[in-house]
Amino acid sequence: MIPTDYKARVYAGWLGKTIGVRFGAPLENWTYQQIRDHLGEVTDYLPLPPGAIFKPDDDTSLPLIFLHGLEDFGPEITQAQMGDIWLNYLGDEHGTLWWGGYGVSTEHTAYLNLKAGIPAPRSGSAALNGPVLAEQIGGQIFSDIWGLLIPNDPARAARYAAMAARVSHDAAGVDGARFIAALVSAAFNEARPQRLIEAGLSVIPPEGAYARMVQEVLAFYLRQPEDWRAAYHFIAQRFGDAPGLVHIIPNAAIVVMALLYGQGDFSRSIAIANMAGWDTDCNVGNVGAIMGVAVGLDGIERRWREPINDVQVAASLIGANNLMDLVAVTRLIVRLGHRLAGLEPPRPRPRYTFPFPGSTQGFQARARLGTILQLRRVQAEGHGALQAAIRKLKKKGEARIFVETYLHPYRLSSNYYGASFSPTLWPGQTLRARVMLPPESPDAIRAGLFAWEEHEGRDYAQPGVLLQPGQWTELSYALPALHNALFTQAGLAVHNLGDALWSGSILIDWLDWSGAPRFSIDFTLEQEEYGAISQWTYLRGYWRLQDGAYHGSGPEISESYLGDVAWRDYTLSVRLTPLLGDHHLILARVQGALRSYALGLSPHGLSLYKNQQGYRPLAHAPFRWQPGRAYDLHLQVEGARLRGWVKGGPELSWEDADAPFLHGQIGLANFPGSHTRFHYLELA
Repeated sequence: MIPTDYKARVYAGWLGKTIGVRFGAPLENWTYQQIRDHLGEVTDYLPLPPGAIFKPDDDTSLPLIFLHGLEDFGPEITQAQMGDIWLNYLGDEHGTLWWGGYGVSTEHTAYLNLKAGIPAPRSGSAALNGPVLAEQIGGQIFSDIWGLLIPNDPARAARYAAMAARVSHDAAGVDGARFIAALVSAAFNEARPQRLIEAGLSVIPPEGAYARMVQEVLAFYLRQPEDWRAAYHFIAQRFGDAPGLVHIIPNAAIVVMALLYGQGDFSRSIAIANMAGWDTDCNVGNVGAIMGVAVGLDGIERRWREPINDVQVAASLIGANNLMDLVAVTRLIVRLGHRLAGLEPPRPRPRYTFPFPGSTQGFQARARLGTILQLRRVQAEGHGALQAAIRKLKKKGEARIFVETYLHPYRLSSNYYGASFSPTLWPGQTLRARVMLPPESPDAIRAGLFAWEEHEGRDYAQPGVLLQPGQWTELSYALPALHNALFTQAGLAVHNLGDALWSGSILIDWLDWSGAPRFSIDFTLEQEEYGAISQWTYLRGYWRLQDGAYHGSGPEISESYLGDVAWRDYTLSVRLTPLLGDHHLILARVQGALRSYALGLSPHGLSLYKNQQGYRPLAHAPFRWQPGRAYDLHLQVEGARLRGWVKGGPELSWEDADAPFLHGQIGLANFPGSHTRFHYLELA
């Protein structure tokens, strides 16, 4: 079932989804009348604040969480595990979703049901939550990914989509999930909107309200195929008074209308969906995903792509997953799509390789004593590369081509979905790249790798090497272990060593970094950001800077996280002071809220725990600790072996033979009613 152009179609589909969400977001909850009266015909993006990066949005953030959950559980994922994905990757009533209150927001209601121990699908059922809440729009807005994961098999895509939707929705809400997933899956081999809609109808009950709505909109289109505004007025009159805040039926009718009247044209289809109003980011996002797959990259105008620059911002609990790019998302979908199809996944590639026409993967450029004319993806030796065109670079001038490795939330156009970030690049890791000057270039151009460290305001960079025109050169630079570092950019620095002005270009074949992080933090240079501090995310609790240290407290288990879930073997050392309460912990191999190891002070003395949907003690050792006194705790993880100790006190060890966690972030935690001061942290 995997088509030969699968990667490119997935990229086009996810790109279309992202375009639609951004295009529609400024008009969310406006009516057709308001848009027409105040803005006229909207055919392009409305502007963001100057210099801002488009905000995270629930329409894209929750699908990314489902992808990571599918990566955890595999093709045989169960209905209950679909609910566990929420509990593992969502902050407790913050981030990712609209937390409008129990009985108001469908997703908030479902999350609180899950947290209370009510499993999916009861968590989202109409029997529990009532039909109005169960049939709001969320069932379909998060379901495009199942069609991207399962091409050319609408029925199977619909089955997975229904399982995901039943965590929070029921009845028509689940029918909408099936319908959208089926359309996306069918679009890999069918571009005609009416045929796509027929594929969607084939996977939902024909007697249901959702199917009846689709049939009515289709029948109206067949009677009046030239006037989408007449169709809109029909929809508004027939379905516009649906109950609840954002009911699925009228908004799904807009999706069907936009597909039919868009007549296979990407730009026209998303413009119709946007002008119709109501839940515009959701509706236009669905239309964009379907049409992106159907028309491919060639059918998406450049004007939609350039402002996005392939950047993907999310709002999950895992901060390093919240700054991605569209190619990285595509690779994740393609890898999982092969897994669902029972096929070997494509071989791993460096994180930046520019595989698709027009893809720039978030790269930017600037120059000193010269000008960057353009960044674009080109073909070089049969595959993609990023080309930076440079004009009049003077002697001792410098051009930089780089990608951001950390974002402060204030950089976003807004943050009501609660994004916070961990860096994607760390001290101790090694940068690598492959670059080339075109054959006609001078032999006085030097290039080297760099990383910008924000706290000190300085570069960490290699001297660079003279490039031989027409030859690929591989560069490598190992970042040192550092104290209180925050890397926010990484890339290539290009210098002109000659006497003449240089105008030309340089190609980047790929850029990557890897290796074990090595750093220490004393929190003095961090700043408070969205419920935690810079570089950190949090599950729950009151986390803040206080008295020159990082403090955590709360009425439930409170946790805060740092780093990347890909980290494997390391030793975490933390100095902490227990101020109040019985449990004060450091965390290793954190894979979300439901999976981690912990070492800390407890009523038993020194204790080692495994959190696997709840904390379970592994080992204890007597140790008389006192509130108000500082202690140095160390937790070493190597393969399945754990070793923990407190300076001047006992040591614990454990080999986990029961599905060990072999990778994950680091973190800090305490239990209900506890208050802990964390002074210092080192990872080695």
